[in-house]
Amino acid sequence: MSLIKRISYEEEKKKNPELKDSDIQILKDWSVKQAHLPKILDVEYVLFLHSNYYRIEAAKNTIEEYYTSRTHMTEFFCDRDPLGTKHLREIFKVTAEMTLSLPTKEGYKIIYGRLIDYEPSHFVYNDLMKYFSMVVDLWLYIEGTAKGHVIVIDMANVTFAHAARLSPLGIKKYLYYLQEALPVRLKGLHFINTNAVMDIVLSMMKPFMKKELMDVLHIHASPKDTLPKFMPLEAFPCDVGLDGKSRPWKEQYEEILKNLEDHREWFLQDEVTGRVNETLRVGKSKTMDLFGVEGSFKKLDID
Repeated sequence: MSLIKRISYEEEKKKNPELKDSDIQILKDWSVKQAHLPKILDVEYVLFLHSNYYRIEAAKNTIEEYYTSRTHMTEFFCDRDPLGTKHLREIFKVTAEMTLSLPTKEGYKIIYGRLIDYEPSHFVYNDLMKYFSMVVDLWLYIEGTAKGHVIVIDMANVTFAHAARLSPLGIKKYLYYLQEALPVRLKGLHFINTNAVMDIVLSMMKPFMKKELMDVLHIHASPKDTLPKFMPLEAFPCDVGLDGKSRPWKEQYEEILKNLEDHREWFLQDEVTGRVNETLRVGKSKTMDLFGVEGSFKKLDID
């Protein structure tokens, strides 16, 4: 087992000159008064501040949404044992999620996902998003803040049968988490190698996408032609048909899986200590309902 060291608060300060101890202290003082919130480390406060461009009130909102979402969206954030959870072990064989080492010219970090088992009956959307979230969580744990993050989803070999297995409620919930709670500066959501299935996927996503996400959504039917405008093709694995120069996808994918497994204790601990305690919340408890029912997350604005 080779645990990777977590990025430190001191390293984040060197990386982000705008980061102020006094801002962190404001968040800590506020957090102490929110009895329902878990204990938050200084280096975690940095993610919330940085992702909100150092706006204190916005950072507080993200903290609240982050821990509340992760508590109530159990289909994505429970049973995250990378060695012992059967459905995780199965989804690991169906898709490959990779954090690429080469950033964009702006310094944005890239995460790339693709199918590796093309049998639609093996595809389970909620399990995929659980896997994706674990990869992102470990990425933030190790590397911390970045100028931006970009998600690239490879639609090669995705069929109408896969689309039929998508969960509309799961899409709604995960898009909520992505937009309201995930402490990153999301600079791009790219679908590549798209075909007619993309129309169905988009029709399911669009009602739950805010303008900010729509503005960074890009569809690439011929990625070799259109993707280089946004990121270097050489960042991609050498064997996924993009003229990539990095190591074969299987090597990178196996390395990510090993990292998840090596950090098993951290994932198990997060489930115990990184959630809200609704019995301690001042005022009405929140529920996992996302439809604007009383006591829920704030309503999604749907045009």
